[in-house]
Amino acid sequence: MSADVHGGRAKCLQRLIRLDMPVPTTVALSFDAVLRVAKGQLPDIGAMLAPFGDTPLLSVRPSSQDPDWGGPGAILNIGMNDACLPGLADRIGEAEANHLYLRFVQSYAVHVARLDPEAFDFPHLNNADALRAALDSYEVEADEPFPQDVRTQLKEVLRSMARAWDGTTARLLREAKGAPIDAGLGLVVQELALSVGKGESGTGLIHFVDEDTGLPLVRGRYRSQSQGRDALRHDGALYLTTDPRGPALQDIAPDIFAQLVALGDIARHRLREEMQIEFTIENNELHILDAVRVPRSSRALVRIAVALASDGIIPREEAIMRVPPSALSELLHRQVDPTAVRDVIARGIAASPGAASGRIVLSANEAQASAARGEACVLVRRETTPEDIRGMHAAQAVLTMRGGVTSHAAVIGRGLGVPCVVGASDLLIDRKAGWVQAPGGRRFNVGDIITVDGTTGTVLAGAPDMLEAALDDTFQTLLSWADAVRDIGVRANADTPKDAQTARNFAAEGIGLCRTEHMFFEGDRIGVMREMIFAETPDDRRAVLDRLLPMQRDDFEALFGIMEGRPVCIRLFDMPLHEFLPYDKSGQRDLAEQLALPLSVVVERVQALSEYNPMLGMRGVRQGIVVPEIYEMQARAIFEATARASQRGLTVQPEIMIPLISAKREVELIKSRIDLIAAEVRGESGVDFDFKLGVMVETPRAALRAGDIAQFTDFLSFGTNDLTQMTYGLSRDDAGRFMSAYVQQGVYPEDPFHTLDLDGVGELLSIGATRGRAAKPDVVVSICGEHGGTRAAIGFCRAQGFDYVSCSPFRVPAARLSAAQLTLEDTVTRPTLHLD
Repeated sequence: MSADVHGGRAKCLQRLIRLDMPVPTTVALSFDAVLRVAKGQLPDIGAMLAPFGDTPLLSVRPSSQDPDWGGPGAILNIGMNDACLPGLADRIGEAEANHLYLRFVQSYAVHVARLDPEAFDFPHLNNADALRAALDSYEVEADEPFPQDVRTQLKEVLRSMARAWDGTTARLLREAKGAPIDAGLGLVVQELALSVGKGESGTGLIHFVDEDTGLPLVRGRYRSQSQGRDALRHDGALYLTTDPRGPALQDIAPDIFAQLVALGDIARHRLREEMQIEFTIENNELHILDAVRVPRSSRALVRIAVALASDGIIPREEAIMRVPPSALSELLHRQVDPTAVRDVIARGIAASPGAASGRIVLSANEAQASAARGEACVLVRRETTPEDIRGMHAAQAVLTMRGGVTSHAAVIGRGLGVPCVVGASDLLIDRKAGWVQAPGGRRFNVGDIITVDGTTGTVLAGAPDMLEAALDDTFQTLLSWADAVRDIGVRANADTPKDAQTARNFAAEGIGLCRTEHMFFEGDRIGVMREMIFAETPDDRRAVLDRLLPMQRDDFEALFGIMEGRPVCIRLFDMPLHEFLPYDKSGQRDLAEQLALPLSVVVERVQALSEYNPMLGMRGVRQGIVVPEIYEMQARAIFEATARASQRGLTVQPEIMIPLISAKREVELIKSRIDLIAAEVRGESGVDFDFKLGVMVETPRAALRAGDIAQFTDFLSFGTNDLTQMTYGLSRDDAGRFMSAYVQQGVYPEDPFHTLDLDGVGELLSIGATRGRAAKPDVVVSICGEHGGTRAAIGFCRAQGFDYVSCSPFRVPAARLSAAQLTLEDTVTRPTLHLD
């Protein structure tokens, strides 16, 4: 029997029977058999009933491939009729027998005959009178007497459940849970284990771990003289273990409780899983009706997998495979409690996971002021720019109207570990009036509290209950096992010492991308950068940049100290200069005052630097060639930091990356200047040091001409964010407006800024890597775009023989686990690699 043929419940019951558990007689119908039932082709009912004796009492339960896909509700007490009622009354009592018969009539009428439930509700009658009334009502409503033949009852129950599975509503619900369109349903026909009557009788559920933490703990409920899911009701239910708050199963039936504990241990070891056992007790005799995998939070999922492996029940490799990388991402951030009420006011793109609440602010300055007062805030913007970084640091979460998963807000949010939702295009923002309007007209003023859920892409009113981040010993243990398996490196994108420390805490193997332009917005540096922009000559620019040099040097030295012994890849300045200038009149007036210049001069310079498409304009290496003073200052700061760190006894591995390359001559020009500055610093400091020089491949031409470029470089790092943008001709900030429509209509299978396009962009990566290595076999190849943390990109990079991937610090754990899982999948056909 297979779960792919008969469903998970049937397969599990077969295993329980093989383990000699007290499972009632059971017959399973396969997916194909149930499909034929839905079409009117019933099996031999007589043959199906044969194992159950002459006067059977039965239940029918669904058995889908995945219990999360749902299915029709169980039907109990099949076989109840007028003829068997007296005998059953002698066995369990008249009131109890009448109650079971009544429940069956009500269930059959509503779920099988599809009659109005209100016609069978008699709350003021006792069981016997209610039963007679229900039988009479059935005859009136159905125009026929209630069926007395068990074969007819079973036939109609099977037909009803089979057709319910194939209904439109059921199919839509399954698809929403990720089930395939052709998902099948099996049915389990089981001898009814009575749970009412003389002696101790009842129903219950028991499992042996906490669903939230995964720690060992007996949990569940038991309810005497009950049937079906009654045990889940709190009123009248008993505790399982001895408890001062009330009676417990362990007290009233200690032998049965001990038997359940023993069976749970058997299930854990033999089924190799933490199971939830559904049981009944009939006159002090235990019956096991079902066992399913215990529902669990992400925290419990990790702990249970590690515990099973640590106890030798499953191999460590299997523990690695059992944990989806998304579960680790959830553990790194606060999340909205699944049981909390969610008042959703807007939806956008889930750009940075986690959830946070705070008061609405509409500018970076307001966010900083709010943080200074100790008030949590949410920064709400049409879109963010580099000038907003300080506000993003101060905010608990970020929400933008525009943007996609690789927009500025999304990239910085992930780097900071700040929850972020972008592309909430249905919002309206009036910054002057100080309000945000959600779809439907609901208006929220500055200071109102909202919650950004970056895991689901939703915005909520108010502050629902949260679950705190959970990084414990089992988290670290699982990742240490993953590191022993994976065969590709994982670095982090980190722009600040704080980012670098986060990356180090998550065991990144170095920094694969440090975006230095973000450092220029810290403190008073933006003012110095603005002075440099207004300087008239190269010497004037160098004089201003000399004030930034010690700040940059300190930044880099701090990074080297945090990442001691690990490589630090520093990308040289990559930003249009106009982004450092204020775009509004008020800001331009303030700048004119600071620089003692006429306002007209400031406005003229802003206009002169503005570009129609700045992402394709004067940025990256183009800036470095036309305004070389910036790169010269940065190179000197890197080398002086290297020398100082080396003098402190630190092991330093600096790497310098030139952005936005498209021609080898660009590399030659920058390389000659950097080599010259390195020689100068070696002579001035008396410290000999090595460094690597490479390029960021983010234009299609650079990928195509990688063979030429590689001759002058130590590494090629593919920036998949911009490479995707340029390959598609899409703005990563604006594509969110229409991308969902494109995906829904099948233009693109996925958002290419979210999932790496293996066909188009992937081919450029493959061409670039192949041609680069052909020209220089030892050139290091990697990707450093946000795709680097995704499973698809990691799998592609492994297949292409890339050396490492680099992603946001908070994506590093999931990337480490994904890399290990992909490695293990490749070894499935080979002997299992066991970790010591």
